[in-house]
Amino acid sequence: MSHRSGFACIVGRPNTGKSTLTNALVGQKVAITSSRPQTTRHAIRGIVTVPQAQLVLVDTPGVHRPRTLLGQRLNDLVRESWADVDVLTFCVPADEKPGPGDRFILRELESLTRTPKIAVVTKCDRVDREQLAAQLLAVQELGRECGIEWDEIVPISAVRGEQIDLLRDLLIARLPEGPELFPDGQLSDDSQDQRIAELIREAALEGVRDELPHSLAVVVQEVCAREDRPAARPLTDVSAVLFVERESQKAIVIGRAGARLKQVGTAARTQIEAIVGTPVHLDLRVKVAKDWQRDPKQLRRLGF
Repeated sequence: MSHRSGFACIVGRPNTGKSTLTNALVGQKVAITSSRPQTTRHAIRGIVTVPQAQLVLVDTPGVHRPRTLLGQRLNDLVRESWADVDVLTFCVPADEKPGPGDRFILRELESLTRTPKIAVVTKCDRVDREQLAAQLLAVQELGRECGIEWDEIVPISAVRGEQIDLLRDLLIARLPEGPELFPDGQLSDDSQDQRIAELIREAALEGVRDELPHSLAVVVQEVCAREDRPAARPLTDVSAVLFVERESQKAIVIGRAGARLKQVGTAARTQIEAIVGTPVHLDLRVKVAKDWQRDPKQLRRLGF
């Protein structure tokens, strides 16, 4: 049998389960998840390697109507990501009727006539069979309305692992023949600093007010082994800054007497230790970068 390799881009509105699907296909967590929209802020590549194929998943930010320069750049990033992939996966939640946001994305995808397109109905564990059947028909009609001919329409539950293997095989079948693009065993092409920053941001997003998630960015300043530790008891020092846009948001992140920031550190530390392979001392600070989502210079400084 010939070996296949290539890229599949996962697209959709914000909060449609794209990152959860990416993690399920890879089999490990490579993308942070949250109930908050616009959690994903860069194209994350999850790598699925099986004996006869390597599938590289590009999990993208949700396409939305931008209100800031950051929003515009995230939309541009998605368009760049889907322009040169081998197959497109379009996500629609089982418990939400297709709407204007879905039509907006599909009308942009319509021009990619040579790229196979698979519709994935996510979060099927949230609906009964009758609701699921109605949603599958609605997605089929949505494609017809927008000039999209679906190669497949696949209902899945990433939380329960239902039909994940089927979707993986359908994606692989549409890849071109070719050698592995990444070493066997590599699960993502994100740098260590990127993964750590995302885990801190994920922990900070839990339980915050609606306006804060969009205003929160994390920059890792240093990751280094502490020099005075014995070889049998290594320790890694990690320092990072959480940026917000206003003083009031800074107070929310820190919490009373620093209690909330301490919770963020505790939640993120365990996952960071799994990445670096040693116990971690995590130093978190919170700074205000006023209106950074709208400021080109500050966006560049924060990596956007």
